[in-house]
Amino acid sequence: MNIRIIITVFFISIVFSNCKTLKTSPLPELKLPEAYEGKYDSLQVLRPDRSDFFRDTLLLSLIDSALKNNPDMLIATERIEMARAVLRQSRAAVLPSVDAVVSAGVEKFGDYTLDGVGNYDTNLSGNIHGDRRIPDPTPNFFLGLRSNWELDLWKKLRHRKKAAVARFLGSNKGRQLVSTMLTAQVASAYYELTAFDNKLKVIRKNIELQEQALELSRVQKLGGRATELAVKQFEAQLYNTKSLEHTVIQQIAETENYLNFLLGRYPQEVKRYRLVSELKLPEKLFKGLPSQMLLNRPDIQQAELELVASESETRASRAAFFPSLVLTPFMGYNSFRAEVLFNPSSLAWGVVGGVTGPLFNRREIRSTYERVLAERKTAFYSYQKTVLDGFREVSSFLSGMDNFRKVYDQREREFQTLKEAVGISRDLYLAGRASYLEIITAQRNMLEAELQMIEARKSVFLTSVDLYRAVGGGLERN
Repeated sequence: MNIRIIITVFFISIVFSNCKTLKTSPLPELKLPEAYEGKYDSLQVLRPDRSDFFRDTLLLSLIDSALKNNPDMLIATERIEMARAVLRQSRAAVLPSVDAVVSAGVEKFGDYTLDGVGNYDTNLSGNIHGDRRIPDPTPNFFLGLRSNWELDLWKKLRHRKKAAVARFLGSNKGRQLVSTMLTAQVASAYYELTAFDNKLKVIRKNIELQEQALELSRVQKLGGRATELAVKQFEAQLYNTKSLEHTVIQQIAETENYLNFLLGRYPQEVKRYRLVSELKLPEKLFKGLPSQMLLNRPDIQQAELELVASESETRASRAAFFPSLVLTPFMGYNSFRAEVLFNPSSLAWGVVGGVTGPLFNRREIRSTYERVLAERKTAFYSYQKTVLDGFREVSSFLSGMDNFRKVYDQREREFQTLKEAVGISRDLYLAGRASYLEIITAQRNMLEAELQMIEARKSVFLTSVDLYRAVGGGLERN
């Protein structure tokens, strides 16, 4: 009896030695600034409706088409279904499993085995007769239910369920992130396309002006008022501008194909406003509080949910060191003769309970626990990086909205001034008070200034799109 007690106590002490509390270091606190730096002091939430943010109906129709047909959106939707399946699996793990069992078998016991001698001796008993005699070989028929249920004593399964819930919600945020990124990509490509259309119109307009200047120089050469050098200079300038025309045409084709790719369709013409000057500049956008931004950005929400999932996984891994209680009940018809299987006397039931605890595989469990701890810290640092990146983007794009507007205003004034200079140089050249080089220089400067003005206007639109993405996008249209 003393030996049995010692063995029992020794076994229990080994099993429960795994149950000692494992220390986990707390994660550092993530401190957020109270407001964005700068002069932006409005508390308006940066989460407009998408249809309010992008007022171009053609652009909105392209965005809607992309959200329905883009491969990345379809992949994100399927990932949600994958996460939903994992969630169902984690929920089912908490509940007992019940299996319907139909089994049949036969076994020949040796004459010098416990079962063989027992069956032989049983058949010689006067209490055993008829269909109760054990045949040799011995069949075994079972029809019924078997169950397996691990009691969640240490909340291991519940923590895994919480992790699955967090990852399922994170997959939804991932789809929202793809939607926001896709919307920004389509809008940026659309604005690029309209800017190229505008550049092409400007270049072709300048080609007409330069052709007129070339023809004028040829006429003046015939009249002895210009040289062949002046004609060649005007001709070279024209060729240079025509090369720009074909460059922009190629850029239009590439951007149009890229936009069609985002829309999930083969190359075709994209309906759009042909001039970026026809698009209204976005209204002034205001910043929000950091907490408001955190509620809007799907990547931050996804990183936060991944952090919650890693916390639950850590607790589940800690619970793996504790012993588990498993119940395996069964109930059904059991007999060694098929003809009496459904006899009420063949009804059998039972339940077995067992406590198991890690002993020799403790190193493996500890390795898993250490891996989960590292994943927990990785999730926190990823969350911290995402938050920092979000503040950086919003701060930069808020500043860019103001600065690019100012750049556009200055570029517009520069263009108007150089446009007047082209007219003046032409008049002076006809009057013989300016050289052809001054006309060429004035025309080249005006073309560059107008192209830069288009770039500045495009930058305002692209920055507004970046800001739209940085604050988490807008509300989707119904």
